[in-house]
Amino acid sequence: MIAMQYSFTLPADYDMAIIDRRIAEKGPLLDDLPNLAMKAYLTARKGGENGSTENLYAPFYVWHNASGLNDFLCGEGFVGLTQSFGWPGVRTWFVWQAHLTASVQDAVIATRELRAIDPHASLAEIRSRESEEAVLDVERHGALASVSAFEPLTWTRVRFRLWGEKQRVKCTGSIQAYEVGHISFPTPLELK
Repeated sequence: MIAMQYSFTLPADYDMAIIDRRIAEKGPLLDDLPNLAMKAYLTARKGGENGSTENLYAPFYVWHNASGLNDFLCGEGFVGLTQSFGWPGVRTWFVWQAHLTASVQDAVIATRELRAIDPHASLAEIRSRESEEAVLDVERHGALASVSAFEPLTWTRVRFRLWGEKQRVKCTGSIQAYEVGHISFPTPLELK
């Protein structure tokens, strides 16, 4: 599995209702996309409750395989997106654990935490700990979804969570909170 996210930073005075309408119109178009495990349509508003420093449109995806990711990035939907907002960098991470519930479509808030992996750290230990945390996020901490993943170019790991209730999360250098506009969940994952 592969997690993916691109992000568009929008002007401070941008009318975010434009993004909300786009999500409402285009979100359901991916509800049955092959090879997509989940897509969360995410926004953040500058100065919003969670203290985002920027207006953002930043969808987060979990793909069953590289074919789905490639088909999307090479497809017309991505072309339309780039024509509207520009050419984004696309972050990708290899998924260690994706724990999604059947209620994932009820999510209203998402959090994404980026953390560095220290040189020569035991990846096996980090993977085990992060995978356990992803399961605990759902089973004990109330998350509707939790994804733990890493990428070995900049040695970064990501924890992505979806929540069914407003969370009091303060955006920091490593944590970004988002509002969820829509969840495409075409092929439910088995809980691990």
